[in-house]
Amino acid sequence: MIYWLLVIILAYLFFGLGAFFDKLVLVGRPKANSYVFYASFAGLASFVFLPFIKFGLPDANGFMWIILDAVVRIAGLYAMYAAIEKFEVSKVIATIGAVQPIFIFILTSLLWGAQIMPAIDIIAFLLLFLGSLLISIEKTPQLTGDYLKVTMFASAMFSLDYVFAKKVFLSQSFLPGIIWIAVFIFLFALLFLIPRKSRQEIFEKRMVLNKKTQKSFLGAQLSGNFANFLQGFAIFLAPVAFLPILNSLRGIQYAFLFFITLLASYFFPKILKEEISKKVILQKVASIVIIGVGLAILFLV
Repeated sequence: MIYWLLVIILAYLFFGLGAFFDKLVLVGRPKANSYVFYASFAGLASFVFLPFIKFGLPDANGFMWIILDAVVRIAGLYAMYAAIEKFEVSKVIATIGAVQPIFIFILTSLLWGAQIMPAIDIIAFLLLFLGSLLISIEKTPQLTGDYLKVTMFASAMFSLDYVFAKKVFLSQSFLPGIIWIAVFIFLFALLFLIPRKSRQEIFEKRMVLNKKTQKSFLGAQLSGNFANFLQGFAIFLAPVAFLPILNSLRGIQYAFLFFITLLASYFFPKILKEEISKKVILQKVASIVIIGVGLAILFLV
């Protein structure tokens, strides 16, 4: 168990870095289709493994799960960035992440049947879920119909991405699966070039030529791509029953993001300045302690 735990913790470190760079990019709120289009290129970096693996065509069952995974990943990304265009990024990310473990628990039960876990692991899951929920909440979001509709859809799509990726890795080895998923994500992202308005938004000067935006976007995509790779490897390693626990560890990402933002705000106030109250710091510290207890249970049992 310890191997997938270490891998997912490292993945959430890079997700935290990616989220930090996203904070810098999303000040200008780029359109969802442009952000998803450029983000789809990042996965093609997995092609560097091609000379070192045996790469071939998956069987029909494998292709089905690869295509489904690519579709829900694109749909989740689009819904998330569409929500960020209208609402605050921190609230959107928190809401999407908060309910994912529940979705994944339901989905794994539907696809593989009820999963049996030791009582101590269930306690760890509940602690991790509670800690992740607490650390992600900054302000209570206004739960309008539009807000709930788009965030719950994004959360459902990312949850399906988790379980469909596991289906892919059960049908073939890890690296070929990652590459095939990246190929289909890229192919589906090309559909954004068909509508004229979408093409204009994708290639507008603000997105293509702004050097500050480019650097932050590149940092976000490099961090996010490596994080996705590590997360995929953790999904590949973890037993099906532990997929909800894998996702409930997302609180570690918020902890990393909190510390990164805190340090950046202190040392580089011209780049990012955030006022953090004592109440928020106490909330984050309490959350990190709860998450730490949950992690300790998983490592020691």
